Amino acid sequence: MDYLIWAGAVVSVAGLCGIVASILSILRARRGGLDDAALRGRLRQAMTINLAALFTSVIGLMMVVVGVLLA
Repeated sequence: MDYLIWAGAVVSVAGLCGIVASILSILRARRGGLDDAALRGRLRQAMTINLAALFTSVIGLMMVVVGVLLA
């Protein structure tokens, strides 16, 4: 079950990279001096990316746990 552990780790790291990208996107939007409506649109888009990345990270961690339990 080593392949499941390593695949889960890769999926989890991909999700973590998505979370970091979402954070950087929000920081750039806040520093950009946008008006309220444009900032809300950017935050809505970043929130979608953040939730998808969090889901990906959770799936990866579940794969790691299943791989460890089956090993």
